[in-house]
Amino acid sequence: MTRALRALLVAGLTLTGVKATAEMNYTILSFEALNGWASDDHTKALEVFQKTCPDMDAPDWRSICAAARDFSDARKFFELLFRPVLIEDGKEALFTGYYEPELDGSRTPSERFRYPVYRMPPEARTAQTWLSRSEIETAGIMEGRRLEICWVDDPVELFFLQIQGSGRIRLPDGSYLRVGYGGSNGHSYRSVGVELVRRGIYRSHQVSAQVIKNWVRRNPLKGSELLRHNPSYVFFREVSQVPADAGPLGAMNRSVTAMRSVAVDPEFVPLGAPVWIEKEGDDPMRRLMVAQDTGSAIKGAQRADIFFGTGDAAGGRAGRLKDGGRMVVLLPIQRAYALLPGAFL
Repeated sequence: MTRALRALLVAGLTLTGVKATAEMNYTILSFEALNGWASDDHTKALEVFQKTCPDMDAPDWRSICAAARDFSDARKFFELLFRPVLIEDGKEALFTGYYEPELDGSRTPSERFRYPVYRMPPEARTAQTWLSRSEIETAGIMEGRRLEICWVDDPVELFFLQIQGSGRIRLPDGSYLRVGYGGSNGHSYRSVGVELVRRGIYRSHQVSAQVIKNWVRRNPLKGSELLRHNPSYVFFREVSQVPADAGPLGAMNRSVTAMRSVAVDPEFVPLGAPVWIEKEGDDPMRRLMVAQDTGSAIKGAQRADIFFGTGDAAGGRAGRLKDGGRMVVLLPIQRAYALLPGAFL
């Protein structure tokens, strides 16, 4: 037995790192109870876990991360050192998808490239709530301050870049510029899809990202007004340290991996933890992923956003996803049992 593994098995816990309230319900499951567990590619999941586990601070997580180097059998690694925990808060599970948009842009403005991607202004950093989207776009407060990272050719795609929080911008010479989340104006997000339904333009099952984009382009004046229904505005930063062929940075400041990284609510799921996904719907999914990201709309114990990759094809798949199922968190053994009623910490 390695030193790292021995330390893991004898370590005591003082904190679980998972939100615990009277409304919560925790159920420890067997791995046999995970539908499709045996047929997944555990090696792929372990590779993704190892990308971010060194950034986890708790002693038990650090020991598990060190022990991961000693296992040639990835499935055995997860089954020996973790226990599956179903965390429920009374709300139904909801899986959605997100992706990294890819836009066309330039580092200099032109007749084609005239929609700026902005850095966060200093005064917005010190304000709890700053100007709304409408005010930012119409008041001219951003102009002449050299806050532009680049300019893109499509305001609708820029809006969805802000929703996703990161993206790649293809420059005229064929190279790429990657931008990541740099802050926001502090306003709450309002769904323009929900607003289209409220106005009677579409029914809820008809709304998708592509449907919204098409409607805004067909109705430019009403479309601009619709987008400003969402007062939230996201600013960006240039992410030059991430290669163009790697995924965007997630909340753990490491590249996320298509179909193996998931955004969660860190109030319930520790960032860096493996999570078992059982997504239902037209295209059921049974897969071990890693909680490496967060999102402003991702709230609740059974809420998850699956990363689909970069570009339009990934965006199309992500935009169609809205399914139920369940998410099971893999926690270190003592951490898992510490969540049960009457556990002594």
